Amino acid sequence: MAGTEVPKEVSEKVYEAIEVAKKSGKLRKGTNEVTKSVEKGQAILVAIAKDASPPEIVMHLPVLCKEKGIPCVEVPTKEELGVSAGIGVPTASVAIVKEGDAKNLIKEIKANLKV
Repeated sequence: MAGTEVPKEVSEKVYEAIEVAKKSGKLRKGTNEVTKSVEKGQAILVAIAKDASPPEIVMHLPVLCKEKGIPCVEVPTKEELGVSAGIGVPTASVAIVKEGDAKNLIKEIKANLKV
């Protein structure tokens, strides 16, 4: 359905990159904000929750990311995604817009995705 399915250690790195970027960079949280940042070409990395419900709310993101050449990763849960983004509520998608100190983590993730 969504972005590139990744092994558990890669999705852990994605959560970690989001947490680091939250502190030192900039995030967009929620499908509408993420969609806007992808369309404008501002997103560096997009994470989509595999358990987003209904799945239609995030179905367009992998296609849009591929079109724009932005890595798109599917993570297991929207709860963990919300926690790593620091919002305390589940979220279907998060985009890292400014990586801050997460630059090396994002480089590793991209290498694992072969992007």
